[in-house]
Amino acid sequence: MYLSVTVAVLLLGFGGLAMWAHNFTSTMVKNELSAQKIYFPPKGSAALDPATFPDLQQYAGQQVDSPEKAKAYANGFIARHLEKVANGKVYAEVSAESMKNPNDKTLQAQKQTLFQGETLRGILLTSGYGFGTVGEIAGIAAYSAFAASAVLAVVAVVLRTRL
Repeated sequence: MYLSVTVAVLLLGFGGLAMWAHNFTSTMVKNELSAQKIYFPPKGSAALDPATFPDLQQYAGQQVDSPEKAKAYANGFIARHLEKVANGKVYAEVSAESMKNPNDKTLQAQKQTLFQGETLRGILLTSGYGFGTVGEIAGIAAYSAFAASAVLAVVAVVLRTRL
Protein backbone atom coordinates (compact mmCIF):
# COMPACT_ATOMS: atom_id res chain seq x y z
CA MET A 1 0.00 0.00 0.00
CA TYR A 2 2.75 2.48 0.92
CA LEU A 3 4.55 1.72 -2.30
CA SER A 4 1.37 2.46 -4.28
CA VAL A 5 0.93 5.80 -2.50
CA THR A 6 4.60 6.72 -2.97
CA VAL A 7 4.57 5.90 -6.67
CA ALA A 8 1.24 7.69 -7.12
CA VAL A 9 2.70 10.87 -5.57
CA LEU A 10 5.84 10.58 -7.72
CA LEU A 11 3.69 10.15 -10.82
CA LEU A 12 1.69 13.23 -9.86
CA GLY A 13 4.93 15.18 -9.63
CA PHE A 14 6.16 13.81 -12.95
CA GLY A 15 2.79 14.52 -14.55
CA GLY A 16 2.88 18.10 -13.27
CA LEU A 17 6.35 18.67 -14.74
CA ALA A 18 5.36 17.04 -18.02
CA MET A 19 2.23 19.21 -18.20
CA TRP A 20 4.34 22.31 -17.56
CA ALA A 21 6.70 21.24 -20.38
CA HIS A 22 3.73 20.64 -22.67
CA ASN A 23 2.20 24.05 -21.94
CA PHE A 24 5.55 25.84 -22.21
CA THR A 25 6.53 24.29 -25.54
CA SER A 26 3.06 24.65 -27.04
CA THR A 27 2.92 28.34 -26.15
CA MET A 28 6.53 28.96 -27.20
CA VAL A 29 6.13 27.27 -30.59
CA LYS A 30 2.85 29.04 -31.36
CA ASN A 31 4.20 32.45 -30.29
CA GLU A 32 7.50 32.11 -32.14
CA LEU A 33 5.94 30.76 -35.32
CA SER A 34 3.25 33.45 -35.25
CA ALA A 35 5.88 36.17 -34.80
CA GLN A 36 7.51 35.11 -38.08
CA LYS A 37 4.29 35.97 -39.97
CA ILE A 38 4.65 33.11 -42.45
CA TYR A 39 1.46 32.38 -44.37
CA PHE A 40 0.51 29.77 -46.91
CA PRO A 41 -0.52 31.45 -50.17
CA PRO A 42 -4.26 32.11 -50.47
CA LYS A 43 -6.61 29.58 -52.01
CA GLY A 44 -6.81 29.94 -55.77
CA SER A 45 -3.47 31.72 -56.12
CA ALA A 46 -0.91 30.51 -58.65
CA ALA A 47 1.58 30.12 -55.79
CA LEU A 48 -0.57 27.32 -54.33
CA ASP A 49 -1.58 25.53 -57.50
CA PRO A 50 -3.73 22.49 -56.58
CA ALA A 51 -1.95 20.35 -59.18
CA THR A 52 1.46 21.03 -57.60
CA PHE A 53 0.38 21.34 -53.97
CA PRO A 54 -2.69 19.11 -53.50
CA ASP A 55 -1.73 18.27 -49.91
CA LEU A 56 -1.40 21.94 -48.90
CA GLN A 57 -4.83 23.14 -50.05
CA GLN A 58 -6.21 22.59 -46.54
CA TYR A 59 -3.80 25.29 -45.27
CA ALA A 60 -4.50 27.91 -47.97
CA GLY A 61 -4.23 31.43 -46.56
CA GLN A 62 -3.50 30.21 -43.03
CA GLN A 63 -0.65 31.36 -40.85
CA VAL A 64 2.09 28.86 -39.98
CA ASP A 65 1.47 28.70 -36.22
CA SER A 66 1.54 25.01 -35.27
CA PRO A 67 3.96 22.08 -35.53
CA GLU A 68 1.85 20.43 -38.25
CA LYS A 69 1.71 23.60 -40.34
CA ALA A 70 5.46 24.17 -39.88
CA LYS A 71 6.16 20.68 -41.21
CA ALA A 72 3.73 21.10 -44.11
CA TYR A 73 5.22 24.46 -45.08
CA ALA A 74 8.81 23.21 -44.77
CA ASN A 75 8.39 19.90 -46.59
CA GLY A 76 5.44 20.67 -48.83
CA PHE A 77 6.04 24.25 -49.87
CA ILE A 78 9.71 25.22 -49.40
CA ALA A 79 11.17 21.82 -50.32
CA ARG A 80 9.22 21.66 -53.58
CA HIS A 81 10.42 25.11 -54.54
CA LEU A 82 14.01 24.22 -53.68
CA GLU A 83 13.87 21.13 -55.90
CA LYS A 84 13.41 23.45 -58.89
CA VAL A 85 16.34 25.77 -58.08
CA ALA A 86 19.17 23.56 -59.32
CA ASN A 87 17.47 20.53 -60.85
CA GLY A 88 17.04 18.77 -57.51
CA LYS A 89 20.55 19.39 -56.18
CA VAL A 90 20.87 20.42 -52.54
CA TYR A 91 22.92 23.25 -51.08
CA ALA A 92 25.99 21.10 -50.36
CA GLU A 93 26.18 19.92 -53.97
CA VAL A 94 25.72 23.39 -55.47
CA SER A 95 28.12 24.92 -52.96
CA ALA A 96 30.82 22.42 -53.94
CA GLU A 97 30.24 23.22 -57.62
CA SER A 98 30.31 26.95 -56.96
CA MET A 99 33.69 26.68 -55.25
CA LYS A 100 35.08 25.08 -58.41
CA ASN A 101 33.46 27.81 -60.54
CA PRO A 102 33.51 31.01 -58.44
CA ASN A 103 32.72 33.23 -61.46
CA ASP A 104 29.55 31.33 -62.42
CA LYS A 105 26.81 33.76 -61.39
CA THR A 106 24.06 31.18 -61.86
CA LEU A 107 25.73 28.78 -59.42
CA GLN A 108 26.32 31.61 -56.93
CA ALA A 109 22.64 32.62 -57.09
CA GLN A 110 21.51 29.00 -56.74
CA LYS A 111 23.85 28.54 -53.79
CA GLN A 112 22.41 31.61 -52.04
CA THR A 113 18.79 30.61 -52.71
CA LEU A 114 19.36 27.04 -51.54
CA PHE A 115 21.19 28.21 -48.42
CA GLN A 116 18.37 30.53 -47.41
CA GLY A 117 15.63 28.05 -48.28
CA GLU A 118 17.24 25.07 -46.59
CA THR A 119 18.02 27.16 -43.52
CA LEU A 120 14.41 28.30 -43.18
CA ARG A 121 13.22 24.76 -43.83
CA GLY A 122 15.57 23.38 -41.17
CA ILE A 123 14.47 25.96 -38.61
CA LEU A 124 10.80 25.23 -39.23
CA LEU A 125 11.38 21.48 -38.94
CA THR A 126 13.51 21.60 -35.77
CA SER A 127 12.13 24.55 -33.83
CA GLY A 128 8.56 24.42 -35.10
CA TYR A 129 7.78 20.81 -35.84
CA GLY A 130 10.39 19.02 -33.72
CA PHE A 131 10.11 21.12 -30.56
CA GLY A 132 6.33 21.24 -30.94
CA THR A 133 6.14 17.47 -31.26
CA VAL A 134 8.22 17.03 -28.11
CA GLY A 135 5.71 19.29 -26.36
CA GLU A 136 2.82 17.18 -27.58
CA ILE A 137 4.56 14.04 -26.32
CA ALA A 138 5.08 15.73 -22.95
CA GLY A 139 1.31 16.32 -22.81
CA ILE A 140 0.63 12.67 -23.51
CA ALA A 141 3.15 11.69 -20.82
CA ALA A 142 1.47 14.05 -18.36
CA TYR A 143 -2.01 12.60 -18.91
CA SER A 144 -0.61 9.07 -18.75
CA ALA A 145 1.16 9.83 -15.46
CA PHE A 146 -2.00 11.36 -14.00
CA ALA A 147 -4.03 8.30 -15.05
CA ALA A 148 -1.46 5.89 -13.61
CA SER A 149 -1.36 7.93 -10.41
CA ALA A 150 -5.16 7.70 -10.11
CA VAL A 151 -5.06 3.93 -10.66
CA LEU A 152 -2.39 3.54 -7.99
CA ALA A 153 -4.39 5.71 -5.59
CA VAL A 154 -7.40 3.43 -6.10
CA VAL A 155 -5.16 0.38 -5.55
CA ALA A 156 -3.89 1.95 -2.31
CA VAL A 157 -7.46 2.58 -1.10
CA VAL A 158 -8.52 -0.97 -1.97
CA LEU A 159 -5.47 -2.41 -0.21
CA ARG A 160 -6.10 -0.19 2.83
CA THR A 161 -9.73 -1.37 3.15
CA ARG A 162 -8.66 -5.02 2.93
CA LEU A 163 -6.05 -4.76 5.67
